[in-house]
Amino acid sequence: MKTCILYIFTLIVTLAICAGCTQGPPIATPGPTTEQTTVTTTLTTIVPTPQPSFTLGDHYLKKSFSFQSEKDVYVEQVRIDNASWGIGFDILPLTDTIADTWFTMKVTNRDTGQSDTYGYGHTNGFELHHLIPMYTTGPYEIELKGDRVKVDVILAKRNP
Repeated sequence: MKTCILYIFTLIVTLAICAGCTQGPPIATPGPTTEQTTVTTTLTTIVPTPQPSFTLGDHYLKKSFSFQSEKDVYVEQVRIDNASWGIGFDILPLTDTIADTWFTMKVTNRDTGQSDTYGYGHTNGFELHHLIPMYTTGPYEIELKGDRVKVDVILAKRNP
């Protein structure tokens, strides 16, 4: 009988604790409220653009250019006689601070006036090797600009 009373008493105490009927140590009350600031951050993910897969054959232009300051500008003119051609360029940064290096190549068809710009750094991404298919024949002007970068440029027929 004494054991039964002990079990019943233990059961009542356990149920009282579970129900929250007992008073424990005082709960700390929060001090004066402070205004919370929500900070929203935006992460920009740069997804590399898939590069086309082809090889370059007979060259229209194959040259290396070195840019020591943003004032360096080179202009080349070529005549393209095959509609299946491409541009390839490889980048070699000349400084450890990659964010300070950049390169742009403006390719203009002199017959139509249509131009496209390709590059490295700034808004062009930091891919070191580029291979660009081109599809129109005619006279072209290639304007190259850059800063703290060496670029090997090839304009050539695409191999099948």
